[in-house]
Amino acid sequence: MLHTVNKSPLERNTLESCLRLAAKGSAILLIEDGVYGALAGGQAAEKISGRMGDFTFYALGPDLAARGLSEAPLIDGIKIVDYGGFVDLAAEREAQQAWL
Repeated sequence: MLHTVNKSPLERNTLESCLRLAAKGSAILLIEDGVYGALAGGQAAEKISGRMGDFTFYALGPDLAARGLSEAPLIDGIKIVDYGGFVDLAAEREAQQAWL
């Protein structure tokens, strides 16, 4: 399954809920303000790093750029995708869950 998280971990606990409830082997894509969760040293860094073996993590590059974060250090292991990569992730997975 592809899980999309669009809320900042500073604003809501959607990323935390996703990490708790998603099945191992799922892909988690951080979009919109959710990309703040991808920042190295950020509030979610330890939680994401601790779950790298369970999930594959992605961040949407255009959303990082829109927030001035395209040059910011990200958590090791998070892959940056563009809109085409987002479409590919959705097409590769049977289902998608949006965490709002």
